[in-house]
Amino acid sequence: MNLKPPFRRKSTLHRFLDTVGDQLDTATQAKPDLSAVRSGKSVRTGLIAAGSVAGLTAVSAGISSLRDRIEQRRDDS
Repeated sequence: MNLKPPFRRKSTLHRFLDTVGDQLDTATQAKPDLSAVRSGKSVRTGLIAAGSVAGLTAVSAGISSLRDRIEQRRDDS
């Protein structure tokens, strides 16, 4: 008697990783050719954008940390 193997379903993590991999493949294929663009202005703009994202992330983490501390103080008293 031949029994079919049970369904091989992907876990949530595997589905997530597949989705991320597909998105990265799509993003790398659609990437414009910027090898000819080497002006100082474009480099400066890129650095400003990256710094802004890093700064916003740091501020968000700081606010979350402060909220956690305030909540802990309320719970302790």
